[in-house]
Formats: sequence, structure tokens, C-alpha cells
Amino acid sequence: MDSAENPITFTGIKLGPPKTVAAGIPAVISSMRHVLEEMNAFRGMKALLKLNQKDGYDCPGCAWPDPDDERSGIAEYCENGAKAIAEEATTKKLTPDFFAQHSIAALGELTDYEIGKKGRIAQPMYLAEGATHYSPISWGNAYQRIAAHLRRLSSPDEAVFYTSGRTSNEAAFLYQLMVREYGTNNLPDCSNMCHESSGVALNDSLGIGKGSVTLEDIHEAEVIIILGQNPGTNHPRMLTALQKAKANGATIIAVNPLKETGLLNFLNPQTVKGVLQIATHLTDIFLQVKINGDMALVKALSLLLLQEEERHPGTVFDNAFIANQTKGFDNYIQHLKTQQLSQLMADSGVDPVLIEAAAAALFHKKKIIACWAMGLTQHKNAVDTIREVVNLLLLKGSIGKPGAGTCPVRGHSNVQGDRTMGIYEQPTDAFLDKIQAVYGFNPPRAHGYDVVHAIHAMYKGQAKVFMAMGGNFLSATPDTLYTAAALRNCDLTVHVSTKLNRSHVVHGKEAIILPCLGRSDKDLLRGEAQFVTCENSMGVIQMSKGNLHPISEHLKSEPVIICELATALFGKESCVRWNDYAQHYDHIRNDIEKVIPGFDQYNQRVRHPGGFYLPNGARKGQFNTLTGKANFNVAPVLNTPLAAGEYMMMTIRSHDQFNTTIYGLDDRYRGVYHERRVIFMHPKDIADGGFQPGQVVDLYNYHGQTERVAYGFIIVAYDIPEKCTATYFPETNVLVPVDSVADKSNTPTSKLVIIQIKSSDIKN
Repeated sequence: MDSAENPITFTGIKLGPPKTVAAGIPAVISSMRHVLEEMNAFRGMKALLKLNQKDGYDCPGCAWPDPDDERSGIAEYCENGAKAIAEEATTKKLTPDFFAQHSIAALGELTDYEIGKKGRIAQPMYLAEGATHYSPISWGNAYQRIAAHLRRLSSPDEAVFYTSGRTSNEAAFLYQLMVREYGTNNLPDCSNMCHESSGVALNDSLGIGKGSVTLEDIHEAEVIIILGQNPGTNHPRMLTALQKAKANGATIIAVNPLKETGLLNFLNPQTVKGVLQIATHLTDIFLQVKINGDMALVKALSLLLLQEEERHPGTVFDNAFIANQTKGFDNYIQHLKTQQLSQLMADSGVDPVLIEAAAAALFHKKKIIACWAMGLTQHKNAVDTIREVVNLLLLKGSIGKPGAGTCPVRGHSNVQGDRTMGIYEQPTDAFLDKIQAVYGFNPPRAHGYDVVHAIHAMYKGQAKVFMAMGGNFLSATPDTLYTAAALRNCDLTVHVSTKLNRSHVVHGKEAIILPCLGRSDKDLLRGEAQFVTCENSMGVIQMSKGNLHPISEHLKSEPVIICELATALFGKESCVRWNDYAQHYDHIRNDIEKVIPGFDQYNQRVRHPGGFYLPNGARKGQFNTLTGKANFNVAPVLNTPLAAGEYMMMTIRSHDQFNTTIYGLDDRYRGVYHERRVIFMHPKDIADGGFQPGQVVDLYNYHGQTERVAYGFIIVAYDIPEKCTATYFPETNVLVPVDSVADKSNTPTSKLVIIQIKSSDIKN
């Protein structure tokens, strides 16, 4: 096997029934177990007591917002937040002795789970061309090597600068500033692989690429539609918000190919009922769509709303809102009238009776919120599907009023803030004009590479230096072997990281690891504690201030690393006050205020407990689109024909996982224990294919006449629509074609990969 892939190692699968209730005491026990495996109890409690507190630090996990009012003083976090802190705040550390004892080849034989469990990187490390082991390097020498590589490129566009969602606002702003002073817009980021489709769709429809609701809106909603999202695993604190909404009388409609536990029932361990095992039933109507059946489903709901409006004019649609604040309504209605309801229902894969029940729940409600995540965004027609969701909300006037609106739930803590700070390969002229006015240099105007274009450029030798500000680029991206070859074509790969990951093993001719502070680490500059800021899914800017002693004296913060690298790269020729920024982060925020709208009095307002909201036109019913109004969109349903022996596969997370970080080998809610190399299949598909549950199979994809193979997966019978399958990433990212992307957003289609399943020679 190529070292780019997780090795085929079966770890002893055990199966049980899927759980019917999320969280509860098992989540508390799991949280504590993970924390105590990584550090002593005192350090663990010190970390957890400040997690998501107003005077503490932001969870490095998901971007679900914290309450504006009172927060729990005991546990303002979820099970997976505790796991994230256990990973980051671990006292295990990797010294030069570790790297001397473990070659690159040996590290490549470990799974992503095993690599991640080794501990924090304690000092800068360098891999010389042809070397078999990383060796220590000083910070100064590391900066000089990076700067030398960048200076000898024939064009700044031969360098790629990637950003992970973990990066703070301050670091993201400095990173894009350094890159643009260097002369390129090659700023791909993790948003390109997750919510890029949301940003494109919402900008076109509503004039802002962010959601329009607040946490209070969730609590006030009459109907909440959750599409393509698994909150119990990916955003567990959302369950508390849904519980409050249910207590206020909300109807919850869940749309997903899998009956995820977190969509069904919730035991809140911080309430008396939760301790007494009295669960809150969350979902009222569950619509089990086939993979990518969402467009057909939403269109069917809108058609049912139209039919009811025609039967009872003025009682279903918000006609005043439509007339005054939208554009394209007539065209959309004409399009709806050409659709066959029975065909839409069939294309969705959902029982027509349930679709009609969901539509009835919407008929006379106006406070409607639609929430979604990767289950909508990672499809070829993702942008059109999200705009179809917006169409439904516009029919009801459910934008720009309390308890109503759009809620794309971001999957990483500051991925939304990174984009706000200018991490974008397609910057607007207005943003670049501000950079020029404030700093005096002319930033590049040509668009740069997103993730997919960056991979192609590296593969073709058109990009020769790759730098990542956080993240695990290889394990997060599609077409693993192709992406690995692209990285290996680089002259230099650089990673600013807290922990070891597979991207350090698959490297350029030279490689450098720069170890940085984590969110939980105390950040002292000249004896004064610093803080950074983050933006959550609902546009709140809040401070994040670590409280733990760093595990190594050789760690630096991301803002300082960028400032020192920029100083080495530009010397005295820079137009930017890099030295001032490295002395105190208030200087960074003062200049962010000058460049980015909505950050007036940044330093003063962010010091207010809980932070502040950024301006959001859609939240107020103001639509900064080309038409000046909210736009309806007309798009067809996209069907995926399957040949004999073909299946649709979506990649998913296990419950012991956050993005590419593997916390453990259990998927407790789905009843799969001590194994990740599994494929979930409908029992009928297993029998019809001549397979057996527990059989080991190989998975094949032939997109673009290229054979891609993921070897060694155990079949698990599961409640999933026929001809649909699910597997964990990153193990099956090797099957996701780099050229299969969403229209308009260029996001890889990780939620719909056409595969064939064949018996394997590998034994379990």
C-alpha cells in the first residue's frame, strides 16, 4: 500500500444495535475517559472548566455558537469537544528522539488514528531531500529555508498557501496579508471542501454567504428542517438548542439517508430529566431520502405548498414578502407547475405520505429555519439544492424575521472567520482596494487556486511550494493517491501543526514542520497574556484565551510564526509592520478594523463578555444581491443513473472522529465498535449482490476511466436506502475523484461517489 493511505489493519469488529438516544451519561463517561488518557485529572479539569466560557477559549472542534446569556459553569461543551481538548492538550510530546527512532517509512505504516495518538510536536523539524528521518531545526533556519524557496520561484503563483478552520482571525488576517504582499491569491482553504457550496448559493440568493439566524432564533422557531446533517456526532451542542425549541412547541423535520441517533432522541446530562434517563424526542417527521434526493424532496414540498396556496389563496405563501422583497417568483412558479409530484417523490426516495405530512407542517407556519451541512454541500448540484431550500423559505417569507432563516452549520471552529478575514482565492476588488489603501502595496488581482485547482497545479509541477496553516491536507482532500503524488512533486512542503498527521509523512522533496500553540495553550508575549478571536456559525466574534502551560518552550503562536516568516521573506522592504504585530495582538485587531467592515472598535467590543455580532443583511431582511432583492432560482432535479452492480457511496464521520482527527475506533451511535474499515449497506443489496454481512470486499470507482480502489472493507447491514452505501473518511477518500466537483463551487462530491463492490482476497 502507498503510505498516503491508511494501512489495511482490521482491529476486531464488534457490532451492536444502533443507539436510539444521543448523549446522556455514556457521553459524560466517554468524555472523561478520553481526557484522562491524555493528561492528569488536574490539567484536564483546568482545561474543561474554561472551554467555551466567556473568559476562556473557543473549542477547536465545531463552530456551533455559545449562548449569548448564561453558560453552564460546569460543562459548556459536548462529548466531542472534550475529545478535541484531550487531543490538543495532551501531555504526550514528540521530541527529537522520537523522530530519530521513527523513519518516514515506519510512520507511514501507522493508521491515522495511531499517528494522531503519538502526541504534540515539541520543536521545529526538518526533512532534507533524500533523508529518511526528520531532524530538529531552529526557528530561524526554518524561516530562512522557507523564504529561500519562495524567493527563487519564477512566479509567486508557484506557491500555494492552505488554511485550516482552526486558524484564528488574527492569524488568518496576517496569513492572507503575507501571501498577498508576496504576490499571489493562491489561498485554498478547508471551506473549499465543505461549505463553499453554501457560500455561493446564499450569496446568489440572499447577498451574504453566511447563515441568517441566531441561537435565539432556533429557540423561537415553529418548524426546524435539518437536512444532510448529523448533529449528535458533528455538532452535539446543537441538541440542547433543539431541545429548547421542542419545549417551545417547534416541529422538527429531519432529512437524511441514515436515521442518525442525534436526530431522534436526546438525553441532556446537565438536566434532572437527563440524569433520570428521560429523553427528549426530537424528530417529529423523519424523511429518509436516498443519497442526493434532497433537491427532489424540497421541490416536492414547494409544489405541495403551491397546491395548497391555490386551494386557499393568501393562507400559505407570504405574498407581501414575495412581492416586495423577492425577484423571480413568477418564473419559479411556472417551473414548479411543470413538475410531476409523483416523480419528485419517487426521485427523493421518501414515502409520499411522509412528504405530505411534512408539507402540512409548513402550511400555516412562518417561523421556519432550514439547517444543513455536508449532506447537501458535497454534491454536483449542491449549489442548486441549497438555493432550492432558500426558495422554500422565500415562499413562506421565512427570512429576516425572528425564528426564521438559513442555518448552514459549519464543521470547524473558525472556518467562517477565516473567510471573513480574507482567506479566499477569489477576493473582491473592494477588499483588495482596502488592503492597498491601508498598507500601500498593490495586491494581486488575478484569482488564485482553490483546493482542487491547487492539487492539479502541484501534480503538474506548476506549484512547487506548499504551506499549510493547520489541518491535515492529504487526509482531508479527495483522490488520495493523486493528491499524494501532487504533494510529492513539490520542492518544499511546510506544515504549521500541533500534532503529527499523515500530511507530514507524504511530503515534498524537503519538508518542514512548525509546531504551534493550540487554543488551550497560554500565549505569553513579553510577559503579557494574549488572546485571539474566532467567528462562530452565527457570526459572533468572541475572544479565545488559553489557560494551560504549553508542553514545550519551543512552541510559537500562529500569528508570531507568520510575522517572523514574513520578516525573513521581505526583510526591510515590507510595507507591513510585522514586528509590531508580533509584539501584541491588539495591533493586529486595530488594522483588521481598518480593512474589514463590521469590526469597528474591535479591541473594545471583543473584550465584552460574549463578544459581538457582525452585520448580517439577510438577518434584517436586506438583500445585497445584484437585483437588490432575494432571488428565486430555477434548476432541474439531477438524477444519478446506476448501471448493474453500481452503488452510490457517501463518506461520513464515525462518532469517534472530528474531520480527519480520529479519537477512537468506536461508532457508538451506529453500533459499530473497534473498527473503521466498514461499508454500510441495505440488507437487500447485500443479498442481491451475492454478499454476506461481515464479508470483506474491495471498493472500486472508475470515474474518468481511472480505476481507484479502496481495499479491505467489512460489510455491515444497516438501515440505509437501497443502492446507497456509506463509509468513513479518510479511509475511502481514495475513491473520491478529484475531477468530480460541485457546479459553481468546485467542492469535491464526497457525498456521492459511484462505486462497484467486489469480493476481496483480504481476510478479516
